[in-house]
Amino acid sequence: MSAMSALSAAGGTGPVQAELARIELDAMRLASGPTGEAGEAAGQGFGHSLNQALRGVDGKEQQAIDRMGAVERGDSDDLVGAMLASQDASLSFSMLMQVRNKLVGAMDELIKLQL
Repeated sequence: MSAMSALSAAGGTGPVQAELARIELDAMRLASGPTGEAGEAAGQGFGHSLNQALRGVDGKEQQAIDRMGAVERGDSDDLVGAMLASQDASLSFSMLMQVRNKLVGAMDELIKLQL
C-alpha cells in the first residue's frame, strides 16, 4: 500500500496530506529518474521534501506548545483553539510516523531483493 492509498483510506485531505503526496511524487521521480547528475539533483529534492515535512510537523508542535502555554499563563482564553492545535500537531506527527514506517518497509523490501 502506497502512501497515497493510505491517505485515501484514511479519508484525509489537508496541508500535511498534500505535503506527503508531494513527497511521494518526488520519491517516484527519484526511483524512475536517470542516474548521474540529474539523479543526484532529484535525490536532493526528495531530501529537501522530507526536511520540509519535518519542519512543518515541528512548526505545528511549537505552535501548539505556544498556544497551550498562553492558555496556562492566562494570556489567552482560547482553550478550544489550543486543543485543536494540539490535536493537529498530534495527527501530523502520527502521519509522519506512518510515512517513516512505509519508507523503512520499502527499504527493507529493496534490501531483500535478489539481483
